[in-house]
Amino acid sequence: MNALFILFLGIIVLFVGYVTYGRWLAKQWGIDEKRTTPSHELEDGIDYVPAKTPVLLGHHFSSIAGAGPINGPIQAAVFGWVPVVLWVLIGGIFFGATHDFGALFASIRHKGQSIGEVIGQNIGPRAKKLFLTFSYLTLILVVAAFASIVADTFKATFTQSGAVDYVASSANASTAMISLLFILLAIAFGFLVYRRNASLGVSTVIGIVAIIICIALGLNFHPIYLSSNTWMIIVGIYILIASVTPVWILLQPRDYLSSFLLYGMIAIAIVGIIGCHPTLDIPAFTGFTDTIAPTGTSLGYLFPALFITIACGAISGFHSLVASGTTAKQLDKEADARPIAYGSMLIECALALISVCAVGYIWKDYSTGTTVTPTVVFASGIASMLSKIPGLSNVYNIAYSLLVLTVSVFCLTSLDTATRLARYMFQEFWLAPGETRDDVSGFKKTITNPYVATLITVVLGISLGLTGYANIWALFGAANQLLAALGLLAIATWLGNIGRNNKMFFIPMVFMLVVTVTSLVLTIKSNVLAIMSGGTGLGWCYIRTILALLLVILAIILMIEGFNTIKKQFKSKTKQA
Repeated sequence: MNALFILFLGIIVLFVGYVTYGRWLAKQWGIDEKRTTPSHELEDGIDYVPAKTPVLLGHHFSSIAGAGPINGPIQAAVFGWVPVVLWVLIGGIFFGATHDFGALFASIRHKGQSIGEVIGQNIGPRAKKLFLTFSYLTLILVVAAFASIVADTFKATFTQSGAVDYVASSANASTAMISLLFILLAIAFGFLVYRRNASLGVSTVIGIVAIIICIALGLNFHPIYLSSNTWMIIVGIYILIASVTPVWILLQPRDYLSSFLLYGMIAIAIVGIIGCHPTLDIPAFTGFTDTIAPTGTSLGYLFPALFITIACGAISGFHSLVASGTTAKQLDKEADARPIAYGSMLIECALALISVCAVGYIWKDYSTGTTVTPTVVFASGIASMLSKIPGLSNVYNIAYSLLVLTVSVFCLTSLDTATRLARYMFQEFWLAPGETRDDVSGFKKTITNPYVATLITVVLGISLGLTGYANIWALFGAANQLLAALGLLAIATWLGNIGRNNKMFFIPMVFMLVVTVTSLVLTIKSNVLAIMSGGTGLGWCYIRTILALLLVILAIILMIEGFNTIKKQFKSKTKQA
C-alpha cells in the first residue's frame, strides 16, 4: 500500500469528521459562545487565566500528545496496517475526540474542576472519591515514569573508573541543555506576551527563531553531565516549582512554543511521505494474534490489545484529565472547546497515521527485531524517506536527530502537566461535591493548600520513579483506558441530568469498559499462571494481580452507579412523556 494514499485519505476523513460530527456535537450539547467561562469568572492569575486560542491549543496538544501517538500505532502495527488505521479513524472521530471535547465542556460547566467533580455532582460522593483515588494514583505512576524517562534522556554515561564518557553522553547532554534553554525562553515569552502585551504574532515569530537558536546552541554547547539519580532530584525540584507557578509564566508559553516543534515534526514527516511516496512493506492484516512479537514479547490477541496499545492515537483517558484539569481553567470562550479538544485529538490521529507510514517503510527491520524502539522506528522511517528525495540524500542524520529530540522534549512537558493535574485531584479529594477550598477550615484547609498538595505529589512520584515503577507500568495501558471509559460515563450522566442528548456516549463507554476489563482479566490470568509456575519476581506478580483485580472491582462499582443514574434518567423521561 502506498504511504501517501493512507495519509491523505486519513487526513480527509479526519477533516470531514471535525467539520460534520464535531459541529453536530457542539449543537447537541448547547455550546454557548456568550456564556462566561471559569477562566474569567474565577480568574486568579495562577490556575484560572484566560488564554488566546492558539496558545491554549498549543498547551493542550503538547500535553496530550508526547510520544503516545507514535509509540502505540507502531507497536500495534504487528496486527497489520488496516486494523490500526481503521481504529485510529473510527476511534479518533467517534470515541477519542468526542471524549476529549465532552470532558472539556463538562468541566467548564463545573467551574473548571476535574471529571471527578463531574462524577461527584452527577453520580454521587462515593463515586467521586473512588474516581479521584484511582486518577491520582495513576497520575503518580505517570509522574514516576516520565520523570525517569526525562532523567534517562538527560543522564551522562560513566566509564568503569567513574569518569564521564563525553562521547557517549553528548546526545543526552545536548537534549538536557536544549530543554533548559527552552524553559528560559518560555519564561521570557510569557513575560513579553502577558505582562508587556507584546503582539502574539510577532512574539511567535521571534519565539520560533529563538527555538532554532536554542537547538543550535544546545547541540554545540552542552557542559552539564550528571547521573540519572541527580537529574531525578533536579526534575523533582523543577516540577515542584513549575506546578504551582502561575500558568502564564511557564505552562502556557512553554507548551505553546513546544507545539511548534511538534507541528514542525509533522510537517517534516509529511514532506518525507509526499517526496518519497513509498509503497509500504507492512502487511494489511497479520491475524488475530501477535505472532511477530518484534520485542520478544507478544501483545497477545488483537482484542483487546489493539485498543489498549494504540491509546493516544485513538482514545486516551489521560486526555480527560488534561481537558478537565489545566485546559478548562484557561478556556477563553466555549466556542474554543471544539478546535482545542476535538481538533487536537484529530491532529493526534494524523500523527498516528504518520507513525504507521514510518514503521511500514522500515517494516523488515522492525518485524525482525532489528529496530524496535518506537521513537527510533519513527525517526528512522521518516528520515529514510526524506533522504530518498532528490537533493536531500545527506539529510538523514540531521532529520533523525531533530525528530528524536522533538519527541524527547515533550516528556518534560507532559511531566509538568501531570504533576499539576495530580495536585488538582489531591485537593478535590478532600472536598465535598460543589465545595471549594474557601468553604473549609482546619485539616482540610491545610491538606488542600496547593503547596502541600504539590509537595506530597512530587515526593510520592519521584520516590516511585527511583524505585520500582517499571514493575507495574504494564498496567498503565488498561488503567488509562479505564479512565476513558469512566470519563465517557461521567459526561453521559451529566448531559442526561441537564436534559441534553447523551446517546453518542453509550457505545464508546460500553466498548471501552469491555476492552479494559478483558485486558485486566488477561493480566490477572497471566500473573496467576506465573505465580503457580514458581520462579523469581513472584512478589511483583502478586502486586500486579491485586492491582488488576482492584481495577476490575473499581470499574464494576463505578459503572453500576453510573448506569443506575442513567436508568433513572430514562425513567424520568418516560414519566414526563
